[in-house]
Amino acid sequence: MSDDREILRELWNGQVPVHFVLSSDETSNMEAPQPYFVLVPRQTYFPLCLDKVNRHFQKYTTQTAAGQEIWLDFDGTPLRMHYPVGVLFDLFAHDALLPWTITVHYSAFPEDELIHLASRDAMESYFMSTLKEADALKHKVTIVSTMQKKDHKQLWTGLLNDRFDQFWAINRKLMEVSSENPYFRYIPFRVYQADKSFIQKLVKPVDEEGRRQTLADLLLQVFPDHQNRKVVIQGVKMSPQTPLQWLSEHFSYPDNFIHICVHEK
Repeated sequence: MSDDREILRELWNGQVPVHFVLSSDETSNMEAPQPYFVLVPRQTYFPLCLDKVNRHFQKYTTQTAAGQEIWLDFDGTPLRMHYPVGVLFDLFAHDALLPWTITVHYSAFPEDELIHLASRDAMESYFMSTLKEADALKHKVTIVSTMQKKDHKQLWTGLLNDRFDQFWAINRKLMEVSSENPYFRYIPFRVYQADKSFIQKLVKPVDEEGRRQTLADLLLQVFPDHQNRKVVIQGVKMSPQTPLQWLSEHFSYPDNFIHICVHEK
């Protein structure tokens, strides 16, 4: 992996200021619920950072809502909490005023739009599954499968506790290439649009002639008219000429996917 830890650390330290408000459907009395303000790491997932939010709003909720699974919406759109926080922000609120105002719900879970992540164990299972998928795309012989259980746990607890060094001590192994083969097999990526399911294809970091493929090459395979679209990765408007291998090594989220948010210009 290219030795550029400062980029990795800067991305890891990125945060989003969030203003949580309780839905008017959930209140138990006429008292106006106090909002809750917090800085949320871009690299994490909302189910991992809602304990304090939940405790804050529980005293305002109805008896029916108490104990039900928490879910969130922004401007009427339910947020898919198995997406990283940074992806959700770049997708829905990249040009919104800060802090980002998110509405908290307990009742009427939107079964047709969201998956249940009622526990951290469920979130861990989803995260590790996605990480293994990225590993299988990158390497002929998967690295995750050769790791010990304690390495898996260190990856997860590093993310859970927002510990950059703890996480990257293990994750760097998933990003390694050799002098004989300096490229991944395929680039793990997902392309998002606000009103659609994500797009995922098999794209190699080099073409058949051995030329390094760029973000523009990837976008051309997904959107033939991508010049009319704004592309944001990790909160950054990325140059179309950025090599895919470099992007994968430096701009992937902890699940080892490049999450690309696309907006109509």
